[in-house]
Amino acid sequence: MSATAPLLKTPLHALHLELGARMVPFAGYDMPVQYRGIIAEHKQCRESAALFDVSHMGQLRLVGEDAARALESLVPVDVVDLAVGKQRYAFFTNSNGGLLDDLMITRRSGDLFLVVNAACKDADLAHLRTHIGHRCSILPLPDHALLALQGPKAATALARLNGDTKGLTFMTGGHFHLAGAECFVTRSGYTGEDGFEISVPAAQAEALARALLEQPEVEAAGLGARDTLRLEAGLCLYGHDINDHTTPVEAGLTWAIQKVRRPGGARAGGYPGAQVIDNQLAHGAHNKRVGLIGLERAPVREGTKLVDHAGHGLGHVTSGTTGPTVNQPISMAYLPVNHAAPGGTVYAVVREKKLPMRVCAMPFTPHRYHRG
Repeated sequence: MSATAPLLKTPLHALHLELGARMVPFAGYDMPVQYRGIIAEHKQCRESAALFDVSHMGQLRLVGEDAARALESLVPVDVVDLAVGKQRYAFFTNSNGGLLDDLMITRRSGDLFLVVNAACKDADLAHLRTHIGHRCSILPLPDHALLALQGPKAATALARLNGDTKGLTFMTGGHFHLAGAECFVTRSGYTGEDGFEISVPAAQAEALARALLEQPEVEAAGLGARDTLRLEAGLCLYGHDINDHTTPVEAGLTWAIQKVRRPGGARAGGYPGAQVIDNQLAHGAHNKRVGLIGLERAPVREGTKLVDHAGHGLGHVTSGTTGPTVNQPISMAYLPVNHAAPGGTVYAVVREKKLPMRVCAMPFTPHRYHRG
């Protein structure tokens, strides 16, 4: 999209304005950053239920008998063995093992349903069409919106619209009738809380959003709270914590590479950058994504330089804020492996002052997914 192109609007744009949202440009869209305030919306999600408009994300279907094997030629995860109704986190890789995008894959009875990041969706679609378009049909879903209902009371609120949704568990999905619309719902999200992502026809999205907001547990939340929530949950944001220069080993995402796709597995390799990633799986990477907790109260933002006690450069912060739940400055960064052990201390250079930060395991606040 050119710098002068008008911002796109999601099907909920009029509702955002009605609710008094502060709108900002994001990934080519006019999106709500907050309604009542980021901290209030963050706490709403941690304590009750929050509704996010994530319709800027890309949704698409892969159709055909060869779709799963074709997709495995582009991602290092197990798609072939994914059962109907099950969801899996994945990532596209390049020839250097770098991450082109991360995505969610759900096996449905007649297709694979993919959700990709907003800023990458055009490139992802071109990537898929170029490399596997001859092996399966690739069908974008621009006529669908995507809503994320997140929080410990999300299941209670959604069940009033359709009680069968309570039968879903983390990383599963199914078709449900909600507020007059035929929707595809997965029990997933990017906040660390229990919750759901709902694919709904765009023409019926506003009615569904209003029905959800009528539930006493639910309030609207914007991109600001979505970012603080995912950071507390230790989840990567594409273009910040992961990009086409970071590998899944460096990013700590090897849990998403199943045994069958690793060296010695039945379907090992065969995707871009496999040799690089397999070598790092065997021998480790030079850098590692870590969590950092500030030992002083000043927040440490993205881009802040990190040094050791002698002032030698170590890297920089990729995401950072003061976590509303943990009430401490928290950040993510890549550090050399000899500085990446939990308990170590590095220093953030803020206004020429070195602020101590402790390396820690993530997440910063526990995940509360509903696994059944």
